[in-house]
This record gives sequence, structure tokens and C-alpha cells, in this order.
Amino acid sequence: MREPDRIIRLKTVLARTGLSRSTIYRKIAEGTFPAQFKISTNGSGWHESDVNRWMADPVGWRPKGKLGQVS
Repeated sequence: MREPDRIIRLKTVLARTGLSRSTIYRKIAEGTFPAQFKISTNGSGWHESDVNRWMADPVGWRPKGKLGQVS
């Protein structure tokens, strides 16, 4: 049975990617890093699989559903 996708917070994303907070948010705005989503009133997180997919191919990463993207 497949395990559910974990939600990771900013601190974990920073540690795993080695990027700074400002770089992550700039890349989100440019569309070159997975966007976070709300998990509570004051909190947000990322799907671990999205961050792992970005880490596997940071230059070629595109959001799911974009033209030319094979899911």
C-alpha cells in the first residue's frame, strides 16, 4: 500500500533544498518552484513529493498540468 504524501513546512524545505527563504519565494513567483498551500489559518506547507520532484530536476521542473509535462 502506498503511503500518503507528507506535508512539510518551510524549515524542512529550507534544509532539504539549501535555498534561502527569499530565493524560494522568488522562485515560486517565477513559477520555477512548487507553491505552498494553506494548512491552517496561519500555516502553510508543501507536498513532500513536489519538493522531491523539484530536487530531482530543478532546471527542468514544471508545475503539474502545464503543457509538455508528463505526469
